[in-house]
Amino acid sequence: MAAEPLIRVRNLRYRYEDGTLALDGLSFELYPGETVAVLGPNGSGKTTFVLHLNGLLRGEGEIIVCGLRIEKGNLEEIRRRVGLLFQDPDEQLFMPTVLEDVAFALLCRGMDPAEAERRARAALAQVGLEGAASRPPYHLSAGEKRRAALAAVLASQPEILVLDEPTTYLDPPARRELITLLGALPQAKLIVTHDADFAAAIADRAVFLHRGKIVAEGRVSELVHRYGWTPHTSGRRER
Repeated sequence: MAAEPLIRVRNLRYRYEDGTLALDGLSFELYPGETVAVLGPNGSGKTTFVLHLNGLLRGEGEIIVCGLRIEKGNLEEIRRRVGLLFQDPDEQLFMPTVLEDVAFALLCRGMDPAEAERRARAALAQVGLEGAASRPPYHLSAGEKRRAALAAVLASQPEILVLDEPTTYLDPPARRELITLLGALPQAKLIVTHDADFAAAIADRAVFLHRGKIVAEGRVSELVHRYGWTPHTSGRRER
């Protein structure tokens, strides 16, 4: 591709304290406007990989995000540019109201409260939850929680979205709504998923992880056929 990659990863290695080698020389690039699905079996390193992209985990190797090397002095800016949506939205929703949750990160960065509220309300409108601003997050459905957590990410106006198993716990209507919503967002996206049908509906290309390495890339349908992948949505956590 002619454009410079937004994310460039070279020879990334990471070993957990229990000795598990989760990433073993992984290399990857994400380009502007792309949506890439990250496929692979449980334990292949998918979540470990994406947690490196805004410095939540630090392994060996090189990671450059939007021209910035992942190192201590760059983490605040990198975390503004890379919006990470966790597998469980309850990990990102903990304030008394949805609006406060969406504005939380902006206020933590020192943004003027009025501007933080304006951007939070705009993000809620973007995901179709403007009417839920005053509701407690625990009163939301699974699909609404997912959209509220996404609004909290979008409020920071990131250049890249990283989503970990975004269809977990969603019923078919909420899943279709998520496909439509993500398809309309302009950001480059990296999506960890077990749901091959979802990946095929949303992704331009896919990479397949096995034992901490990317062993193949191409169209979702090609990788599903090559590896005998069974489309499903997993509710199971993994590394």
